[in-house]
Amino acid sequence: MSETTEQKKPAGRRKFELDPRLEKYKGVWVFVEHERGAAHPVSWELMGEGRKLADKLGVPLAGVVMGAPGIQTRRFCQEAFHYGADLCYLMEDPLLSDYRNQPFTKGLTDLVNAYQPEILLLGATTLGRDLAGSVATTLQTGLTADCTELNIDMENRSLAATRPTFGGSLLCTIVTLNYRPQMATVRPRVMSMPKKDETRSGTITEHPLGMIETDIVTKVLEYIPDNLAGKPQLPFADIIVSGGRGMKRPENFQLIWDLAKVLGAEVGATRPVVQAGWVELDRQVGQSGKTVRPKLYIAAGISGAIQHRVGMEGSDVIIAINTDENAPIFDFATYGIVGNAMTILPALTEAFKQQLATRKVAV
Repeated sequence: MSETTEQKKPAGRRKFELDPRLEKYKGVWVFVEHERGAAHPVSWELMGEGRKLADKLGVPLAGVVMGAPGIQTRRFCQEAFHYGADLCYLMEDPLLSDYRNQPFTKGLTDLVNAYQPEILLLGATTLGRDLAGSVATTLQTGLTADCTELNIDMENRSLAATRPTFGGSLLCTIVTLNYRPQMATVRPRVMSMPKKDETRSGTITEHPLGMIETDIVTKVLEYIPDNLAGKPQLPFADIIVSGGRGMKRPENFQLIWDLAKVLGAEVGATRPVVQAGWVELDRQVGQSGKTVRPKLYIAAGISGAIQHRVGMEGSDVIIAINTDENAPIFDFATYGIVGNAMTILPALTEAFKQQLATRKVAV
């Protein structure tokens, strides 16, 4: 007699079944942040990313504009169409003239409950972070903050939101399965700016706020703008020269400043350099600092750890200078120079000086 045994097949990946009640949630939304008549650029950067997500899902892309009644709010709706939106939800009320958490949270929450989007994106700005957290809490849904990449898991139509974790040493992808909308925030300059198409148009859906002033606890007494004169503006710089621990000593960091001055560039730095007090916090590039997308990024004495990489890998051209030929930064740099930054930086500075002088003479 022979005895046969049945081999069990490995279970494999269990297919997730979406709660049928959530199937009515459709569409991708981008909250359009604006202040004093100007839209924040992160809104249009997110609109470009939202367009990609909406196309993958086969759903409309919508902008959400909230503000005081007037021409400007409707102008933001038109701009949303120019940057890729198919429609725009507009909420106008005098109570929305200045940002206050309570009316904006109620307004955005009411819009979500009324029109049921499956994805809601906001900029990871001071305003966006405050609003996103309170809206997600009110709706009792998931929120992934400071994302560096957004995608769609087509198996279950879930938003796959990637962000650094464990102090920037790892990247993790988070999905919100049985709750809607799926919410995420993205910092300015992480995503590229889409091309503006002024021939595009769309439909505007208006919705009331339904509050009165006495319903709101906080009051706006005065508007005091930030004094940004003389402050570093790394996210919008075309050229950045950054230094890391490989510069060895704080006095060597002057070589970074010298090259930046010749190039008309901003000066950046890694987190260890900032923590050591070599430069101010406003010049830190990375997950816990600024996200930049310059045309040219020169990285001297920077190893290329994930924490720094996520803040600058969107640069058009990256030139890395490091003594370690196996440094991670060489894996994604456009050009790599293996050598001592204390020797190479002065040589680059002098070469650029001569080149600029030649141009002036020629002119």
